[in-house]
Amino acid sequence: MIKKLLSKEKGYAQVSVNKKFKNKSVDEKFWIKCENCNSNIFIKEVEENLSLCPKCDRHFKLSARSRVDLLIDEKTFEELDEDLVSINILEFPEYEEKLERYTAKSREKDAVITGYGKLNGIDVVLCVMNSAFMMGSMGYIVGEKITRAIEYAIDNKLPVIIVCASGGARMQEGIISLMQMAKTSQALNKLSENGLPYISVLTDPTTGGITASFAMLGDVIMAEPNALIGFAGPRVIKQTIKQDLPAGFQKSEFLLEHGFLDLIVSRKNMKNKIQQILRMHGY
Repeated sequence: MIKKLLSKEKGYAQVSVNKKFKNKSVDEKFWIKCENCNSNIFIKEVEENLSLCPKCDRHFKLSARSRVDLLIDEKTFEELDEDLVSINILEFPEYEEKLERYTAKSREKDAVITGYGKLNGIDVVLCVMNSAFMMGSMGYIVGEKITRAIEYAIDNKLPVIIVCASGGARMQEGIISLMQMAKTSQALNKLSENGLPYISVLTDPTTGGITASFAMLGDVIMAEPNALIGFAGPRVIKQTIKQDLPAGFQKSEFLLEHGFLDLIVSRKNMKNKIQQILRMHGY
C-alpha cells in the first residue's frame, strides 16, 4: 500500500513507492520516470518546472495551452477560428467517433490553436500544434486554421510563430490532408513576399508532412533539446537505404550539427530568445 507523506521542508507531498512494484517502476499518479537521467521524479516538481526534469533538464511534452501561456503575455492572447471542427469528408470508417473521443479527451476541437497576442510586448501571431489531439495530425482544419492565421498576420503586418508537434498528415482525410502542405507553404511564401518574419519552433515530435512543409520553412528554425525531428521514421529509412543510421539520428542536436536547424533553445529561454530575434528584425 502506498503511503502519502507530507514534507513541510519541501512544501509538497511525497509518496513512498510500493516495494512490490517491479524494479524501476513508479506510481504514475505521483511520479514520472526520466529516461535521460534514470531518476524517479515527483510529478508536481516537473509541472512547476515547465515540464522539465529538475535534475537533468530533459524536456517532457508540454500541452498546447501551456505553450501559449509560456510564450504569450498574460491576458493578451486572442484565439482565432476556435469554432472550426473537422468533419468526415471522405466517410472514413469510425472517424467521427475518433474525433469525438479526442475532443473529449483533449478538451480541444482540433490539433492546433491559433491566435494573436503579445510576446514580451511584441505583437505576434502564434500557432501551437496540439499533440494531445490525434497526435497533432494535420487535416483540413489544421491547414485551414494555420493558413488563416498567416493571412491575419499579413493583413496586420505581424510576425508569425508556429510551434510544431505532430505525427504528420491525417490519414483519415487522405489527399485532402496532403493538400494542406501546399496550402500552408503558399501562405508562408506570401508572408515572406510581404517582408514579414516567420519563426518555426520544432518540438518533440515533429515528423511527416509537417516536417515536409511549414516546419522547415522558417526564416529562423529553432528546436527544443533532444526533440525527434524527421519525415519518415528511422526504421523505414533504414529498411529503404539498407544502411545503419548514425547515433542520435533525427534528434535536434544531430540536425543542428548538419545544418537543418539554426539553434537549439531550452524551453526556459524560448520566449526571451524569440523576443531577441524579433527585436533584431525591427519589432
